[in-house]
Amino acid sequence: MSVVCDVVKKSVQSIIEKLGYSLIDIEYKKKSNGMNLTIFIDKKGGVSLNDCEIVHNAIDKILDELDPTQGESYFLNVSSPGLDRNLNSDVLLSLNIGEFVDISLYEKIGKKKNFENCLIEGFDDKNIYLLYENNKINIDRKLISKINKHIDLGGLLK
Repeated sequence: MSVVCDVVKKSVQSIIEKLGYSLIDIEYKKKSNGMNLTIFIDKKGGVSLNDCEIVHNAIDKILDELDPTQGESYFLNVSSPGLDRNLNSDVLLSLNIGEFVDISLYEKIGKKKNFENCLIEGFDDKNIYLLYENNKINIDRKLISKINKHIDLGGLLK
């Protein structure tokens, strides 16, 4: 199945990028309705249903001609990675610079293993640079078990 994903990635990545989106992941797996090929896209500020439709329309015909599944039928889906997606790649981190995130660590730094509502200021191969409670901190990427967007429920729970 990874062969299908590799072939699809080579064929659609540049098209998706020309449209102003980042290709985050490709998944090809069986679901209750049959085989599904799902293309996950993102962009700064997030992805709307209209964005998914634009990408779907741009790649659908190309994939039909390419026939990456060698005649096997599948459903093509284009989706955002979701709000709770682990921001575990450079692409996802770069799309979220200036955004607030929550971080869980494998081991404590000082007395903390979880950092909530941190502002991503930047990153490199080894560290993520954050603003946390008005303090600049850097966290070794090897220590991070999960990093995802901070979801502020505000008054929704009242």
